[in-house]
Amino acid sequence: MTSPHPSSYGRRNPSSHSRYTPDRISYSPSSAYSEASGGRSHNAVAAAARSVAGAFIACFTPPETKSSKSVADSEEFKAHSVKSEGSASRSERRRSSNYGIYTNQNKSTHGREPPNEKFTIDEILKATRNFAPPFKIGQGGFGTVYKGRLSDGTFVALKRAKKSAYDKQLGVQFQSEVRTLAQVEHLNLVKFHGFLEHEDERIVIVEYVPNGTLREHLDCLHGNILDFAARLDIAIDVAHAITYLHMYTDHPIIHRDIKSSNILLTENFRAKVADFGFARLAADSDSGATHVSTQVKGTAGYLDPEYLRTYQLTEKSDVYSFGVLLVELATGRRPIEAKRELKERITAKWAMKKFADGDALSTLDPRLEHTAANNLALEKLLELALQCLAPRRQNRPNMRRCAEVLWSIRKDYRELSGNDFRSFSTRSQRSTSTRDE
Repeated sequence: MTSPHPSSYGRRNPSSHSRYTPDRISYSPSSAYSEASGGRSHNAVAAAARSVAGAFIACFTPPETKSSKSVADSEEFKAHSVKSEGSASRSERRRSSNYGIYTNQNKSTHGREPPNEKFTIDEILKATRNFAPPFKIGQGGFGTVYKGRLSDGTFVALKRAKKSAYDKQLGVQFQSEVRTLAQVEHLNLVKFHGFLEHEDERIVIVEYVPNGTLREHLDCLHGNILDFAARLDIAIDVAHAITYLHMYTDHPIIHRDIKSSNILLTENFRAKVADFGFARLAADSDSGATHVSTQVKGTAGYLDPEYLRTYQLTEKSDVYSFGVLLVELATGRRPIEAKRELKERITAKWAMKKFADGDALSTLDPRLEHTAANNLALEKLLELALQCLAPRRQNRPNMRRCAEVLWSIRKDYRELSGNDFRSFSTRSQRSTSTRDE
C-alpha cells in the first residue's frame, strides 16, 4: 500500500479485540562470535551449546547508534539487498496458492490499496473518551496504547505515538507498522483495523487482545501458571506467524522484534504476534540477494549476534530471537536477569551451558512439575533453541522447520502426558482398593 500522508486516514473492516509493549533499542554492530556445530551427537550438541553460551557476552555492550534520518530518506523503506557469491536459493519458499495452514484465514494482501472507509479524529476521541486515563492499557517507546470501542461495538487497541518533533524514528516506526499490518493477515498476527495520521497525531488501530502478554503470564501477573502444554501451543502459534511472514507473503517480511512482551494471548491462550514498528522487507532472493544491510534494531537479550556485528539482516535474525523465546518458555526467566549472579544473568547462555553439561532439567521453570512429559519436552525444546541460537545464521533452521519440530515435540508430550495420567489413575485405583480391603 502507499505510505500514509498527512491528513490521510485508513481503516479495515472491524472484527474484535492489542496491547502495547515495553521499550526497544537500536544497536550498532559490536564484536565477533564463534561458530557452533549443528551435529546431533551428545558431544556435538554439547560443543554447540558451549559455543552458543560463549557468544552472548558481547551482545550486551551497545556501541554508539547512528543518527536518525528523516522519514522520507529513511533506509527502512529503501532496498539495500546484497548479493553473495554461491548463495543458496530459497527453494523452500513457495508462492503457489496451496499454503495450507498458513493461509486458511490469511490471504496475501501485499500491494493492495487501503480500504475506502476512514477514521476521523472525532471517531478516535469518541472511542477513547478523549484518551481518558482509565482507557490507557500500555506504554512503550513508541507512545501510549489505549483501549477503545468503535461505534459498532468493536473493541480495539489504539497505539498513539509520542508527539515529538525531534524523534524522526517514531515516524519511521509508525509508517513501517502501517505498511506491514496492511499487507498481512493471519490467525496468529494482530488484526489491523486502520490508522490515522493528521497534524501531530499518529495512531495505529489494531484488534484488542484481552488476556495480556506472554511475559505477563510467565511472571504470573494474571494469577495463573502456564502449564507446559500451553507453552508448547504458544510456541507453535508464534512459529506459524513468523513462518507466514517469512514464506507466505508476496515479499518476505522480517519482524525484528520477536519477544515475549510482543506476544499477546487471547482468552483461550492463542498467541498473536504484535508490534511491527521495526519490521521491514527481506532481501529479494530472486535477484540472488542474501541479506539486507541496515542499522541494527531490536531488544536487548533477543538480538542476533551476527546481525549485531555485520549489519546484515535476514530472516534468520527472527529465528535467533525465537530461540531466546523458547528458552523463556522453558525456564520462565527473562532474557536478562540483572539481579542474579553473573553466570546466570544472560538466561540463554546459562540454559545452554546447563544443557551442554547434561543438567537441562535444572532449568525448568520452578513453577512447573518435573513430570516425565515435562522433562522430555524441556530437553527437546532446549535442543531446538540451541539450533536457533547458533552464532552463524547458516547453522540455524528456518521457521518452517522450527514449527515442524515443535509439532513433533507436542505430539510426544501429549502421548507421554496421557501415559502419565493413565499411570496415575491406575495407582489411585490400586490405592483405593487396598484401603477398601
